[in-house]
Parts: sequence; structure tokens; C-alpha cells
Amino acid sequence: MNRSINILIPILIALLTVAAWWLLNRPNEEPTWPSRIQGFSFSPMQADDDPSQDRFPSVEDIESDLALLEGKVHAVRTYTLEGTLGAVPSLAAEHGLNVTLGAWIGDRREDNEQELERLREVLAKGNRNVVRVMVGNEAILRDDVEVAELIEYLERVRKLTWLPVSTAEPWHVWLKYPELVEHVDFITIHLLPYWEGVPLDQAVDYAVSRYDQVKEAYPNKPIIIGEVGWPSNGRRNRGAEASPANQTRFLRRFLAKAEAEHYVYYVMEAFDQLWKLKTEGATGTYWGVYNSNREPKFDFTKPVVRIPHWRELAGLSVVIGVLLLAFLYRDSSTLSKRGKSFLALITYAISTAAVWIVYDYTRQYMTPATTAVGLLLLIGGVGVIVLLMAEAHEWAESVWLRQWRRPFPLRAVPDDQLPFVSVHVPAYNEPPELLKETLDGLAALDYPYFEVLVIDNNTKDPAVWQPVRDYCAQLGERFRFFHVDPLAGYKAGALNFALRETSPMAEVVAVIDADYIVKPAWLRHLVPAFADPEVAIAQAPQDYRDAHQNAFKAMCMAEYRGFFHLGMVTRNERNAIIQHGTMTMIRRKTLDEMQGWAEWCITEDAELGLRLFEAGYKALYIPCTYGRGLMPDTFADFRKQRYRWAYGAVRILLRHWRELFGTRKTALSAGQRYHFVAGWLPWFADGFNLLFNFAALAWSVAMVLYPLQVTPPYMSIALIPLVLFGFKMSKSLFLYRRRVIATFRQSLAAGLAGLALSHTIARAMFGGLVTGKLGFFRTPKMAEAPAVIRALGDAREEALLAFAFLLAAFGVMLRDDAFMLDVRIWVAVLVVQAIPYLASVLVSLTSAWQHLSADLIGPMSDMGCETTAAVDQSVSREA
Repeated sequence: MNRSINILIPILIALLTVAAWWLLNRPNEEPTWPSRIQGFSFSPMQADDDPSQDRFPSVEDIESDLALLEGKVHAVRTYTLEGTLGAVPSLAAEHGLNVTLGAWIGDRREDNEQELERLREVLAKGNRNVVRVMVGNEAILRDDVEVAELIEYLERVRKLTWLPVSTAEPWHVWLKYPELVEHVDFITIHLLPYWEGVPLDQAVDYAVSRYDQVKEAYPNKPIIIGEVGWPSNGRRNRGAEASPANQTRFLRRFLAKAEAEHYVYYVMEAFDQLWKLKTEGATGTYWGVYNSNREPKFDFTKPVVRIPHWRELAGLSVVIGVLLLAFLYRDSSTLSKRGKSFLALITYAISTAAVWIVYDYTRQYMTPATTAVGLLLLIGGVGVIVLLMAEAHEWAESVWLRQWRRPFPLRAVPDDQLPFVSVHVPAYNEPPELLKETLDGLAALDYPYFEVLVIDNNTKDPAVWQPVRDYCAQLGERFRFFHVDPLAGYKAGALNFALRETSPMAEVVAVIDADYIVKPAWLRHLVPAFADPEVAIAQAPQDYRDAHQNAFKAMCMAEYRGFFHLGMVTRNERNAIIQHGTMTMIRRKTLDEMQGWAEWCITEDAELGLRLFEAGYKALYIPCTYGRGLMPDTFADFRKQRYRWAYGAVRILLRHWRELFGTRKTALSAGQRYHFVAGWLPWFADGFNLLFNFAALAWSVAMVLYPLQVTPPYMSIALIPLVLFGFKMSKSLFLYRRRVIATFRQSLAAGLAGLALSHTIARAMFGGLVTGKLGFFRTPKMAEAPAVIRALGDAREEALLAFAFLLAAFGVMLRDDAFMLDVRIWVAVLVVQAIPYLASVLVSLTSAWQHLSADLIGPMSDMGCETTAAVDQSVSREA
């Protein structure tokens, strides 16, 4: 039954995926392209040509382009006579093409004089196929010349030739400057509704209405349409989307209207112009009916399909989705139908989006720069896919498991069958009263056979460690105190010292931090798990008892709870928990086999757990509170603690990468390797996100300084950070409400605290990659709260980055094209990237405002276990 579901669900979702592709690509009937159109705007630049660099096509190239257009068009319109372009009239005559001859007018008068001289020379040749002359193209729109100056040029040319003379401007320029009309023989208007943000379905009617508006204003002047067209690629301009399908639809609809109304027009344009990327941005490159290889970009007669090759792309997205889903389904026997359906939906959505983004990106002309960026984006995209799949997998397993496969074996065991336990309490410079509370909790343990070893390492002040020594003596022979100074190896060194002093009778070693107060049932409930000889670790979660003190600690409490009530529970299903160094128990024999704790590693607890897994041992986790400690008092300490954890994770990965990736044979299962790599993947994502942030800021600065040359990043790429952020936040809020049993306020507080650590984790990732040693930072407890200024200083890096992102967003919004969708999406990306840094500042300030009540967040109950009471009753009956 389970196997059939594993096959049926992917098939159903695959059919939905193909159906979605089909719905988006249904054929649309459009008017057919005329057998011969009125005219093309004609710039015969090849892919490597660039008139701004004085690189013009050869005469042979021009002749080849004209030959291609022969029989398809009545006339061509040129823009300049520079370089070889003065040969166009004579070459066009050989192919039966008329020419509207253009002379370029720019902002340099000497260049204009040279251009007019070239015009005089060409006109003197008397080419009969030249039917009209254009002096300037949008020169007034660009503010290259004043109206009076352009009129002077027009009058000079009109004296040179009997041909009708005009200039070309958008429709609104003619309406604004009626004096210009008096000096032309006809009006040449440009109708480019894309640039005005007009949606496709309204574009033809809009163009016609503007034509009629100019005609009504100047009824005695002939009007020709000098440019009319739509780009096949580029930026979305408000309601106007640039795409091959929209280019096809607009042109075929307009040509049908133009033929019916007998307009004189020139389609903008014959060939894509790669050189325009520098002057008009990406969109300016894609107005051609033919691409730079002189191939038609769309079909002239068949129904229009948005993506002609959608069947191949749909098939590819299904294949990728099936491969990803096969990996996720390998170990999903306990996942419900809803969980499997959720994974299938997410997987096919990710694969479809990936295929679409790659397709969309590769539709642009690939230069060395775009190719290099594309490769980097591809690598980053693979990382995003892996991250999203890991997040989705945890989401599904946290909510839709039919049953847990590895529940903790809580059971009653008679006293005479319980093993001897050695409890180790490492301490450094801890307040004596704090440590005494911990020892009182251990003294009250409901367990017959145990000892407690307190190892104070490197505390210099006797007034700190001597009262603890004396208190251990009062508690009896079970409690032994050691003060060792000097002692190398930090916490691992202290634990290895304790291991050497452990009673030979001890079969289990338990470790707690010096601030933990354990419940009496801790050992009695967890030690029986070692009845299984393969179990090397029994782990209870970290929990805390000071969340009631203020809003900051209540916020931290909510953030911690997610890992211990979500991540550790799902990891336990595949025997892949992270051993953390408090509330943990280890079989003494296996600890000796591993040669103790690794003193090279700042997170010696997680490293030992991984080594035990590599040796083939089991670990068990119970998500129930058996002891509670103290949380950091300030954001600085909170951040320092997380830096140490993330830094240690990197060092572990670097030391054990061969084992984790299977290049060195160990007993690690595929599920264990998956959880250790995928579990740390979000932290590495924070590191790579920091690189993205610096690149985003640099790009935004370039957009502000060079608005004409630098456009926003490709829109489909820019959407990825927004989607990823939204997915992670949705997952966090949903799982907190469903699995952590948190209120909405607590869920938001946890998310805020987690975001506040993003920059710290990113720095730890790079720190762990480039440095091999980090001093051990003990997490301070009961420290004096910082002032507001100190809190801002603690988050100064984050505050500066937040300010930089918001300033960049403001600067980008000042661009003239801020109304365009891709600019607004990029602004949204900048604002979203600022949120984690703003969260750091807010959380740091919250830690300074200790008077803020924890009630703002709300209390969280202990992580309880339903069977605990039953076990207690059973133990009582046995006694």
C-alpha cells in the first residue's frame, strides 16, 4: 500500500504540473503576418559591431541583410550615414527596396555638421529608391538639441533636396512643439506603447489613439509611423511585459490594423541590436523581428504560444521533480499521505521554477559576463534547491508523520538492575551560589547508584571555587570536587580530566552544565535506555528556568525551543541527533573507546556524537524537560554562544567531511549523513547570504551612480531571496504553532531572535573556514544588563548594514525608472535583506530594556512527556 502511494502521488502531482504548463501555453489565434510589410527600421549591426566604438558592418554584411529582407518589405529606414551605412541606398536598390534615409543628430555640433555633409554626398548620388529624408531621431526627446537648432538643420536639408524631409519623435513631442511641424514636410511619430507601460491587450488601441490624436492636431500634414514595435525580452514596464509571445501578438495585431487603415509604418526593427545594451539597457537589445543570427524570433502565421517548447520544459521539470522526490521518499514509510503530497507539491514547484528560471535567463544574449554570472547563479541555485528541499522535508516530518519510529524507551527498572552513573559538572568561574543550586538538584536525584564530579578548571579566585569545594564535602562522599589550574582543553579538557577520575564502577557518564537544576527522575528515566547494548547516548533537551525574568529571555526561550522540539525530534528518527553537552549521557565503555572528548574542538559534544555514529552506535532523544539552566543575560552573550556553536559546526565538517560525504568508509547511514549536512546547511546559507548582501549593495550603488548603464538584476533571479525568505518564515510560524505549541507572539519572537543571529552565524561560517582555533567563550550568567548605548554598540555591525540596505533601497527608488516592476522588486529584496540586521538591533535593545515584562512574549511550559507519570507510578509499584 505504501509503495503504491509513493508512486500514485508523484504521478498525480506530475499531471498537475504538466497541466499548469499547458494552461499557461494554450495557443492563441492572431492575425497572420502580411506577405510584405510597409517597412523595417534597419540597423545592419552584427553581433560584434558597435557604432559607439566606430565598429560598423562590412558592405557584404549589409548586402546580406538586405537580401534577407528582399520580398518581405517595401522599404527600410536608416538612422545614420556613419561608416559603411552610407552604402545602404545603392545596395537596397539592387534588392528592390526603397529607403527612408536618416541623418543622426546628437549633442555635438561638429559631429552633426559631419553627418549633414555625409547626407549631402549621398543625396548627390541621386539614388531613386530614396523616398524621404529624416534629420535626427528623438533628438529633442533626448535633449540633444533645442527645437530652434533642429529647425535650422531641417531647413538646411530641405534646401538640399526635393525629397520630403522630416524628423522623428514620439507622438507627444509633436503635440508639445507645434512650431516644429511648420518646418517638416510630413510628421514622423514613434508609437512604442511598451515604453509607456501599456498592457499588451490595450497596446494596439492605445497606439492608434495616439496616431489619431496627432492627426487631429495637424490635419494638413501627412503622418507616417517611424517606429512601432514591442521587445521580445527585457524588463517589465508596469503593465507591459517583454516576451516573444507578446512581441508576436502586438506586431501581428498592429499590422492587421495598419494594413486595413493604410498606414505608412516602419516596424521597430529588423534585427536585434546587441550594442544597445550599453545605451538602452537589456530591453533595447530585443526589438528585432530577427535575432542577431538573422533567424526569425517567432512564427508569422501559426497560433501564438507563450513558450513554444513548453512540452520539453514540462517534461524536464517532471523528471527533475521525480529525481528529487525519489531521494526524499527513500525513507518515508511513516510519512502520511498528506506529508507525501506536500513534499511532492513543493518538489515539483521547485523543479518547475528552476527550469523556468534557467530557460528565462538563457533567452538573453549570452556574453562572457552574463555567462559567468549565470554559472555563479547556477551554483547558488543548486544550493537554494537543496536548502528548500531540506526545509520542506523537516516541515513534512514534523507535522505529518503517522507515528514515530524511534520513541524513547521509558520503562521501569528495579533498583538492583540499574547501572552506576558518574555525573560530571565542569565549571569555570561560576558564582558559588549558582553552583550550589545545581549540586542540590543532583543530591535530590531519585537514583540509587551515582557519583558527582565537579571539575573547576582555571578559576583564579579562591573565593569563587573554595565555597563549592566545601559544599561538596558537606553533601557527602558521592560528591567529589577538583580544582585544576592550569588545565588545557577548555571544557573538553575538564571532562577528560573527570573521565580519568571516574569510579571504575561507572557504566554511564552523564554531563550537565554548572547552572542546571535537574529533576529527580532524570537518571531513573533515561539510564534504562542503555539496556540496548548498541545505545551509546541518551539525550534530554536543554531547557531554561529564567524565561520569566524579562522579554529578552522569553524571546530566547522561544528561539531555543524550536531546535529541541523540532529539529532534534526529526533527527532522532534516523539516529542522527546532535549531542549537546548538557543533559546528555554516554556509555562509559564507548567514551573510552573514542579516547574521550576532542580537545581540539570548541563544540566537543557534537563532535563526540558524530564519532560515535561513525563507529556504528545509536543515540536516543527524549523531548521532555529533565533539567533547566540559565540563558544568556545579554544579546552580546546570546550572539557569542551561537557564534561558538556555528564555528564549531564548520570545524567539525572540515574534520569529518570525508566521512559525511561517504569518501571514507564508516558506519554512517545515508540518513545520518543527510541530517548532519542538511542540518547545518541553513547556517552555511547565512554565510553565503552575507556574500550576496555585499554584492547586492555594490550593485545598488552602481544602479544609483550609473542609472543608464546599470539596471536591476534579472527579475526572476531577484525573486529568489524573497521566495526563500517567505518560505522559511512561513515554515517557522507554522511549525511553532503546530509542533512547539507556541502562541503567535511566541512564534514571532522566536523568528525575530533567530533572524537576529543571522549575521553572527555568517561571520562564524567564514571564521571557521579560515581559522583553526577559537578561544572557548563561557556563556555568562546573571551578568548586569547593558545600557541602551552598549546594546547599540553590541549590534553596531548589524545596524550599519541595516542602514546601508535601507539607504540603498531609498537611493534606488529615486531612479527615473523606479516605477518599473524589476526596480520595485529589487527594492523589496534590499528591504527584506535589511530585516535580519534590524532584528539584531531590536533584540539587542530588548536585552538592554530589562524592565520589559516577559508577559509580552508569554510563558512556555516544560517540554513534557505523556508517559512520564505512568513510568513514575510503575517505578513506585516496583519499589
